[in-house]
Amino acid sequence: MKLKSVLLFVVSSLSFSVTAGDIDAGKSKSATCTACHGSNGISVIPMYPNLAGQKQDYLKKQLKDFRDGIRKDPVMGAMAKGLSDTDIDNLAAYYSSLDPKG
Repeated sequence: MKLKSVLLFVVSSLSFSVTAGDIDAGKSKSATCTACHGSNGISVIPMYPNLAGQKQDYLKKQLKDFRDGIRKDPVMGAMAKGLSDTDIDNLAAYYSSLDPKG
């Protein structure tokens, strides 16, 4: 029973660290996002959403849906098309870490 608990802890820890994303890598990858979503994740253009402070899982889902063509938008589809799962994890980690109030 004790071994089972240890294994469960290790597996859950690994799973979390793999999907958590790297904030610094996400910041580096976000350069192309800033034109529409702002340098701090807060857009100055009303038609583009703020990304700062959004929930990480929400951001990941939206980016994957744009990349995979599930969610349609010509601009975001093109931007997300070349993103790997790791890129998406990192971008989501970065934007979710930002203060939504700027």
